[in-house]
Amino acid sequence: MEKKEKLWNRNYTKVMAVNFCLFFAFYLITPLLPLYLSETFHSTKDTIGFVLSGYILLALAARPFSGYIADTFNRKKVLVICILANFLMFGSYLVASSLLLFAIVRTLHGAPFGAATVANSTMAIDVLPSSRRTEGIGLYGLSNNLGSAFAPTIGILIYKYTNNFQLLFWLAFIVAGLALWAAGSIEAPKKEIIPDKRKLSLDRFFLLKGWAIATNLMMFGYCYGVLSSYLAIYGKEMLGITSGTGTYFMLLAIGLMFSRIQCTKALRSGKLVSISVRGILISTIGYAIFIAWPSAIGYYGSAILIGLGNGHLWPAFQNMIINLAENNQRATANSTLLTSWDLGMGIGILLGGVLAESFGYGIAFWSSVIFHVFGVAMFILITGKHYTKNALR
Repeated sequence: MEKKEKLWNRNYTKVMAVNFCLFFAFYLITPLLPLYLSETFHSTKDTIGFVLSGYILLALAARPFSGYIADTFNRKKVLVICILANFLMFGSYLVASSLLLFAIVRTLHGAPFGAATVANSTMAIDVLPSSRRTEGIGLYGLSNNLGSAFAPTIGILIYKYTNNFQLLFWLAFIVAGLALWAAGSIEAPKKEIIPDKRKLSLDRFFLLKGWAIATNLMMFGYCYGVLSSYLAIYGKEMLGITSGTGTYFMLLAIGLMFSRIQCTKALRSGKLVSISVRGILISTIGYAIFIAWPSAIGYYGSAILIGLGNGHLWPAFQNMIINLAENNQRATANSTLLTSWDLGMGIGILLGGVLAESFGYGIAFWSSVIFHVFGVAMFILITGKHYTKNALR
């Protein structure tokens, strides 16, 4: 009997640690930045929105180029440079003494963070044994789920008892430094860099064969953008839930983590299309319950269902888009996936706000349900068949 290759090798563990630290440092301060801008610089709501939105724009702009760079140059060097830039940006928050400086730092931070997530997720693929790659990619997301789930809770607790934003910035800076140390210690597999003599084209920055998956994920990103941005105010104004946002995201993260662990066996067997269908159907039910059952049960129950659904959807979609790419297009595939999700979320934040302002939060959240239903139909009728026809592995 052939010996099974080891999944949790030293380098894969380090890549997971880098990803955890990236997301922990980022989400430790993110939920408190509106409060920081308001208290420190006396910023208005529209100014806060303007300052914080710059990050998303630069992250979106950087990801396609970071995918091309990670595919073209030495992967570890690219990763370490991205993590170093991310580390320095966290240090810059400590010295940003004016609103203008802070706005510049926050906007610039989008590029290294977006690039680092692409480079590190591609490094995870490189260090995984080929026979365990599918489940390894599925489990990889646990590291950012854990980081983004626990960091906001810890950050809010620290601020509650210390009322000290500088302490939070220092802690984020230190954790980002740990990510840099872990990235520098990864022993990346030696691969010959073969110069790509093709002319620059869109396919160098966006995986054209992944257009259906990208479109589908953008639709689902729209739904999450609406939900995550207007969840707290909807809960407070419509349901009287004043302090349940943290609990909501914790339940969502628990659902994500449980489903990622639970579906590893199915991932090993390569049932990516069926895993995706299961995930998007569960998520659709979650979004529908959120708005159709306006109560604490519907509110918190939707968190678990959306978490369970997305925990199936994400690893399946990532494996599918990787399977559509050549070996020298892995980073491009990852950047395509992440960019489509971010773009969908950005549209959800903007359009959701317009719908909420014009027609109320109910219509905004029902638009998420409608988008998800269309997403299910598109996957069954187009995306799944496109993937089955064009998969390379």
